[in-house]
Amino acid sequence: METPKVFESEYRFCLILWEHEPVRSSELVEICRQRLGWKPTTTYTVIKRLSQRGILKNENSVVSALVTKDQVQAAEIDELVEKKFEGSLPAFVAAFTKHRSVTEEEIDQVQRMIDRFRNGGRE
Repeated sequence: METPKVFESEYRFCLILWEHEPVRSSELVEICRQRLGWKPTTTYTVIKRLSQRGILKNENSVVSALVTKDQVQAAEIDELVEKKFEGSLPAFVAAFTKHRSVTEEEIDQVQRMIDRFRNGGRE
C-alpha cells in the first residue's frame, strides 16, 4: 500500500500525534492549541481529513496513527528524488552535499548504511 501524502501543516500535526498516541481528541486539541496556535475546529478538521485519507484513525475519540513517521518521511523523499532528480539517488546526494558541509561522522554513518545495503541488510 502506498503511503498517503501528508502536507506540511499536517506533518506538524502528525509529529504531535506520533509523540502522544494513542491520545484523546480533546487532549490533542489542547496540545495543538499550545504548540501550533490552532483553534479546536482546525484540529478537528485535520483529524477528520487525515482519517478520511487513511493516515490516522479516530475511534471513540481516541486518535492513533495508521502510518509511521518513517513511512511518511520515506514517501516524501521518494517523491522529491523522483520529481526533482529524475529518480537519481546520486544526483540527489550530489545536490544535497554541494551546498551543505558534511561532517566526517555523517560520512561514516552513510558509509555504514551503504555497507549494510551491499551486504543485503546484514552487518
